Amino acid sequence: MHIPDTATRSFSAIRLFLTGIAMGIADLIPGVSGGTMAFILGIYEHLLSAIKSFNVQVLRLLGQGRWRAALTSIPWGFLIPLGFGIGAAVISMARVMRYLLENHPVYLFAFFFGLIVASIIAVGVAVRWTPGAVVALAGGTVAAYVIVGLVPLTMPHDPVTLFFSGAVAIMAMILPGISGSFILLILGQYAYVLDAVADLNLLAIIPVALGAVVGLVGFVRLLSWLLRHYHNVMVAVLMGFMVGSLRKIWPWKEVVETMLDRHGEPMPIRERNILPDFAATEFWAALAIAVAGFILLSVIDHLQTGANPLVRLFVRVRQRRQEQDWPVTG
Repeated sequence: MHIPDTATRSFSAIRLFLTGIAMGIADLIPGVSGGTMAFILGIYEHLLSAIKSFNVQVLRLLGQGRWRAALTSIPWGFLIPLGFGIGAAVISMARVMRYLLENHPVYLFAFFFGLIVASIIAVGVAVRWTPGAVVALAGGTVAAYVIVGLVPLTMPHDPVTLFFSGAVAIMAMILPGISGSFILLILGQYAYVLDAVADLNLLAIIPVALGAVVGLVGFVRLLSWLLRHYHNVMVAVLMGFMVGSLRKIWPWKEVVETMLDRHGEPMPIRERNILPDFAATEFWAALAIAVAGFILLSVIDHLQTGANPLVRLFVRVRQRRQEQDWPVTG
């Protein structure tokens, strides 16, 4: 089952391309999920349905030589601009993200921290807070909190390991709040894969990409089924994943343990969140960046839904002030 044409027509190619760029940039950063970007930018369930269109029926049509029927059953108008956006971001921003992670991690994570906090609020108003939803939120929060605290493993970079790493990472990547990049970091593949993308090393990229395709096609079906049958609870779980992921993207950290990477350079493998130096210029700059990210996401959400609680509150307060200041005539 794929997304109907009527569903895909509601998204312009430009919007999908820009959403893909946001997803691609997020997926390059350990602790930030491209699935989160899809979720908060309003295309998440459409994306799952579009991916599900790659099914056994398509393979059967291809086997029968019915190429036109196979191709028309897939929502290319949705997937192509989104895929181009993701690919463009990954290829063009890999070096930029690596530079920011190495030289300005506090500012980078502050921006995404603001985005995620704003998205949690935006999603929260859409959930019916039943006891089951509260339990689901708590479960998702605890699961993500534990996962993002895991210590990276030391694993080889052979094609089989890269294939399975790509499969597991894509499962995490499609989930809001759990970063596929961080799963690669846990599996000891992140730096290797990031270097491979930056250097266009196809011998490393292809096994990861194939694993990602296999993992994505299978996992999306399970996730889509859960959303269809237990929508409110699953949205609460996904929201919990985002809450738990805040542990990883807290900007201020202290390195507890390091290891040498393949270049012989020290790489942090265990960090502890700490309070910032409130008197430092860096803190106030990071706070401003986080607030900017918070406001940006809130405005984008309100433009899409018209229901962002913070923007609506701001509008109501402004209207009341205007009414109080408006001169009484008569």
